[in-house]
Amino acid sequence: MLFGIVGALVLRGIFIALGAAVLANFSWAFLLFGAILLVTAAKILRDQLTGSGHDVDVSSMRSVRVLRRFMPVTEDYRGPRMSVVEGGRRMLTPLAVVVAAVFATDVVFAVDSVPAVYGITGDPYLVFATNAFALLGLRALYFVLQGALSKLVHLGYGLAAILGFIGVKLVLHWAHGEWAGVPEIPTILSLVVILVILAVVTATSLVATRRGGDREGSAHVAQPGGHHGPQH
Repeated sequence: MLFGIVGALVLRGIFIALGAAVLANFSWAFLLFGAILLVTAAKILRDQLTGSGHDVDVSSMRSVRVLRRFMPVTEDYRGPRMSVVEGGRRMLTPLAVVVAAVFATDVVFAVDSVPAVYGITGDPYLVFATNAFALLGLRALYFVLQGALSKLVHLGYGLAAILGFIGVKLVLHWAHGEWAGVPEIPTILSLVVILVILAVVTATSLVATRRGGDREGSAHVAQPGGHHGPQH
């Protein structure tokens, strides 16, 4: 987790600096960022509908396959070491493969999250600060968030709606620069919409989770013979 957070901080810093430079020199970058968010929103929505959003095989990731092609990997972990020398040749450990997979994932998330934050504010300092605090908070609250995410079954719909909304906001911002008659979405309205979406999906997720638990409990009570399982 520590490797992933450090890598994410470094990669976010690079992407934020590049994003600030591109936005300062090319107005069409808002259109590009908006398109990235709209495509990402569509992918998240598709994964949520098909239920395949969390089915990730690390060994099938392109970065891991490339790494294994150029370097041999040991069968087991060697403590905190990422490489060892065996039989006169340098070999990577599974820990190095995991770190490479995490870094590759960090790049994907940076491509999505940096344009999303630029949809709210154009200040690079604020963009990096919000990303840094979010990542550091993730390390401190990882297990709490892991438990909460299992109950937020509709979170994917909310993320898709938020990214789609911010993508539209960026496209409208670009269009307003080209044609003054095109309206823009104010930042305050954007924050209100995001909060409302998060509140709605949280409420619907908790209701759905509770109903699912009630159905399981009812089925358990209704077992033939009135037994509740083996007793010891």
